[in-house]
Amino acid sequence: MQYTLKEVVNHLKTQGFVFQGSEIYGGLANSWDFGPLGIELERNLKNLWWQHFIAKSKYNVGLDSSILMNNNVWKASGHLGNFADPLLDCKKCKMRMRADKLIEDNYPKLNCGGWSNEQLSAFITEKNISCPNCGAHDFTDIRQFELMFKTNQGVIEDEKSVVYLRPETAQGIFVNFKNVQRSLRKKLPFGIGQIGKSFRNEITPENFIFRTREFEQMELEFFYDSKEKIDWFEYWVQEVTKFLTLINLKAENYLFREHDASELAHYAKRTIDIEYKFPFGTGELWGIADRGDYDLRRHSEVSKQDLTYLNQETNEKILPHVIEPSVGVGRLMLAVLYDAYHIEKVSDNETRVVLKLSPLLAPYQIAVIPLSKQLNKAAYQLYEELLMRFQCIYDKTGNIGKRYRRQDAIGTPFCVTFDFESATDQKVTVRNRDTMQQERVAIANLENYFIAV
Repeated sequence: MQYTLKEVVNHLKTQGFVFQGSEIYGGLANSWDFGPLGIELERNLKNLWWQHFIAKSKYNVGLDSSILMNNNVWKASGHLGNFADPLLDCKKCKMRMRADKLIEDNYPKLNCGGWSNEQLSAFITEKNISCPNCGAHDFTDIRQFELMFKTNQGVIEDEKSVVYLRPETAQGIFVNFKNVQRSLRKKLPFGIGQIGKSFRNEITPENFIFRTREFEQMELEFFYDSKEKIDWFEYWVQEVTKFLTLINLKAENYLFREHDASELAHYAKRTIDIEYKFPFGTGELWGIADRGDYDLRRHSEVSKQDLTYLNQETNEKILPHVIEPSVGVGRLMLAVLYDAYHIEKVSDNETRVVLKLSPLLAPYQIAVIPLSKQLNKAAYQLYEELLMRFQCIYDKTGNIGKRYRRQDAIGTPFCVTFDFESATDQKVTVRNRDTMQQERVAIANLENYFIAV
């Protein structure tokens, strides 16, 4: 069953996953705050990514680079002067939009990401595309809209004080390539990964947390000798696929799309996008790009620093090539939450909303529930014990049925009910969120029980 984005978003707001940013002041367009449940899910997702791609990888190490960087970084990378969107306005209603997005909304199978302004304008005129707001066919000329946020450092605001908020985390990795390689004496192949905030002054941020101006990325830059016969691109495609399986994303809801030559970024030799079937349409979830030696070569040229790697066995200097698997935290969270959202019929008269989140991602793994107020003391003691090992919540308000439904709605995989028999038989009732089946489990065996499942 397909659910609309609106009903999923309403559920997430109501349950405390995501709130509108600055809501009491009327909000700020396209800014979102993760609530108590959203931040737990986000942290679990980032921790899993870090474990899979960094901590448990025999190749990779981590980094946390600065958001503000020397402007020459962005000149070398091509962001200054080239990082812009094609912007046009409707002359009648003054609505502002991206020219490429206007075309793709009317021709969904068409990808015009690599088109020039002239090509975009000619296509809009030829196909007589209308304004989505008022239906008019009269647009301004297309102009480039700078996507990087400007700010100033120091006391005096002038051209010399201008700096930019980074539009991606990747460049912080490239400029630290030599520092990491030397300090840890790393040998090729090896990767450097980081999780961090990036900022893009998008013209049309949209679709909840899918595209925002302030967002977080999980990026890996994997450096290797291009003369190697190992297909590292395919290796990282498989590693990303394993991670999507780990977080229980349904394979039928995403697809792999290879970029054709016309849409490849200026730095890319090859790119595969993993696209998810969101309720508003198919959108990029995870990009895997072969960046060649573009980045290290450009930073070597502009900085005048030698960023080559010395192979001590052959005494050969190598400019490593790079494979980059990159994913936005917000987009991945949205896919996970949409995938998990279900409305199920429980009986002829009752339905339930349930988030079938992986236990590795759920904000709480266990809810401890006393059957009666008289049992609060003993049940709370059990909660404190389980809290030492698991993410838990103590839920004592409402009848038992309402509490089960409340935990289903936020994705808690297990409810542990402490009842009147628990004090004598030292057992509790464990309810499974997905099957709603219940079983008696000895309190002494609870930790092993939850580790096993």
